[in-house]
Amino acid sequence: MKYALFLGCTVPVRTMGYEMSTRAVMNKLGIDLVDIKEFGCCGFPLESIDHDTYLSVAARNLAIAEENRLPIMTMCSACNGSLLKAHMAMNDEKVKAHINENLSPLGRHYNGGISVKHAARVLYENIETIREMATPIHLKIAAHYGCHYIKPSEIYEDFEDPEVPYTIEEIVMALGAEPVQYENKKQCCGGAILGIDEAVSLEMTKEKLHHVREAGADAMVLVCPFCDIMYDVNQRRIESHFNDTYGIPVLFLPQLVGLALGIPPDELGLRLNRVPVRKLLKSLGD
Repeated sequence: MKYALFLGCTVPVRTMGYEMSTRAVMNKLGIDLVDIKEFGCCGFPLESIDHDTYLSVAARNLAIAEENRLPIMTMCSACNGSLLKAHMAMNDEKVKAHINENLSPLGRHYNGGISVKHAARVLYENIETIREMATPIHLKIAAHYGCHYIKPSEIYEDFEDPEVPYTIEEIVMALGAEPVQYENKKQCCGGAILGIDEAVSLEMTKEKLHHVREAGADAMVLVCPFCDIMYDVNQRRIESHFNDTYGIPVLFLPQLVGLALGIPPDELGLRLNRVPVRKLLKSLGD
């Protein structure tokens, strides 16, 4: 299978380990990722400001993928939702005609034939291959789904149950690890309001870290770059602010999968994680 890799804005700048591990794992699974330099922003930051501009920005990316005859694989949950909502909006012929008129000066046109999938969904669709290839990793893992990976549910064609999400944890079990259940598992990371009310945002992140620690997890696993910014990048800041200690390693799902597939930690970008993973790797014999 071959996908056009849509990196988005945040991944290449702030969560490079996510990109490294995704490329390494997909290569191990025999999935080809194609880089398309013309891709731009998914449009998500504009959605609540100027819906017409948002649709045009998102549709431009869809049109580029269509020109290359490739489905899109995203890594950011917000990018995934943004592109899928734009795709669905253009099922309306009037909307499609209007947005294509906006795209016309750019020499672009979207007919509506592109599929968009999150990298985590691609992993789930290859779960049996992963299970066969994996060397069991005996860890207790707390999965964080985040908001945009599972909602709005209608754009995901019933792929995931937004009230009882399960796909990430099924992948965790396929690796021989144990999913840990914890209070407020579906709670937002707090990143959405970081620029509006920092105190409330960090309190939300701290609360989930507390629940994960109480549940006895060895690590958290997630699929969104901004969630990683809250739980991994900001974890020491939260410890200092609230005078507490968590020390919870936070891994992207491809990093965890990659460890089970025998990919060296450096190729998975684990040295870029802010919360040290040395003890975790030592427990796995790496």
